[in-house]
Amino acid sequence: MQVIKKKVVIVGVGFAGIGMGIHLKKNGIDDFVMVEAEDGPGGTWRVNTYPGAACDVQSHLYSFSFEPYPNWSRMFGLQEEILQYQEDCCEKYGLYPHCTFDTRVTHALYNDDKGTWTVQTDTGKIYEAQFLVSGTGGLSKPAFPAIKGREKFKGDSFHSAQWNHTVSLKGKRVAIIGSGASAIQIVPSIVDEVAHLDYYQRTPSWVLPKPDRAIANIEKSVFKALPATQQMMRGGIYALMESRGLGFVVSPKIMSVAKMVGIMHINRYIKNPSLRGKVTPDYEMGCKRILMSNDYYQAVAKENVEVITDPIDSIDENGITTVDGLQRNVDVIVYCTGFHASEDVLQYDLKGKNGLDLNDLWVENDPEAYLGTTVSGFPNLFIMVGPNTGLGHNSMIYMIESQINYIIKAIHYMDRKSVQTIDVKPAVQEKYNKEIQARLDKTIWSSGCQSWYLNKNGKNTTLWPGFTFEYRVRTRLFDPNKYEKHKIKEFEAEGKKLAFA
Repeated sequence: MQVIKKKVVIVGVGFAGIGMGIHLKKNGIDDFVMVEAEDGPGGTWRVNTYPGAACDVQSHLYSFSFEPYPNWSRMFGLQEEILQYQEDCCEKYGLYPHCTFDTRVTHALYNDDKGTWTVQTDTGKIYEAQFLVSGTGGLSKPAFPAIKGREKFKGDSFHSAQWNHTVSLKGKRVAIIGSGASAIQIVPSIVDEVAHLDYYQRTPSWVLPKPDRAIANIEKSVFKALPATQQMMRGGIYALMESRGLGFVVSPKIMSVAKMVGIMHINRYIKNPSLRGKVTPDYEMGCKRILMSNDYYQAVAKENVEVITDPIDSIDENGITTVDGLQRNVDVIVYCTGFHASEDVLQYDLKGKNGLDLNDLWVENDPEAYLGTTVSGFPNLFIMVGPNTGLGHNSMIYMIESQINYIIKAIHYMDRKSVQTIDVKPAVQEKYNKEIQARLDKTIWSSGCQSWYLNKNGKNTTLWPGFTFEYRVRTRLFDPNKYEKHKIKEFEAEGKKLAFA
């Protein structure tokens, strides 16, 4: 079968992949392909189409700094609008000719003798490239709970990230399992449609008021006429969001103020003392992801909603049984149980030098990378939104743009110096991750709760333990001294055929 040779293969066409593709073109690199499993761009914003899906970061900040959009309809973008923004970016910057949709990467193998990557897909296409950029994201692999008998249920059931729009909820008894970010958006969106809602909550989330509103037409006109005003607003939002990092990573005591706001938010809408006790968290605010909603507590307080905190024992053909022996029959089960965020990042087999398997390595030794981007033993591999790059207080787009800058600088260095491969030194990666974990031990995320930030070993492999501007500084320049390097002539001297010379 013919092997298609490219300089760069990008896996995933969400924000990370789109931003990477745009900057490759901006830097004169047009020899790349973008492989996407879905039928179009958008990543999580194409897949997550559940009722009420919206962003919890303000629209002006949850967009590329180089591509402001003056026509956002609301302060916090809705799923459809964010997806449209990404599609518009692909069109404007000419990315569609580089995209291969409905194609899933199955294997990626590093060729020790060539210093290149071979990337196989489920459509039979095979690519060979000098660089492999993985942009599949950390919140892309749905997680289902290990509940006995889950497969026996005869009604309709699906994950929130795989919403079945052919299933009508009108007049039905619906069960929602999980009480995280998707659940607090779904519950208010369907509560008036369903006959009854069983809401299975293992741990309540801290939910704060969402400072959302429609953006007036006059504001949009000003943004169009004076783009600097939108940049100023973006800067103000960024500064406000960044200040929240003080409570996460500097002095967790600061979170007590936000906790008071959260309690007031509960007390305002939940009048029943029993229900109020159920939805009030008993852990420090910020230890788990802080959520925002203006209609969540009103929804769970409605008469057709039952908040169930007893653990689930099993599921059978008709419904769900809790450990107290009570069975509740339902027509539909929706799993709002999140993603595999801390256990692995890649959804395909990836083998580096000497056949080293990245997923096996991370399962055995916890996910680690240098700057959350490069992994020792995997030359010329760049992971977008890799280990310990996630945020609890600001926009991931800022982190993505920092990584893009770093990757572009690395590629430029290699082109200038005729370097075929770079591989981060093991000691560099080890030292970096020891520092990251030591800092995480002092943050609010290590205050004792169980969250998806932590993996099965209790290690936080998800979040960045500082301010985003620090990460921007650390990725501003590419330091070749951190890497083992092999020049093109070293491969050519051994008579090995290179895809790139």
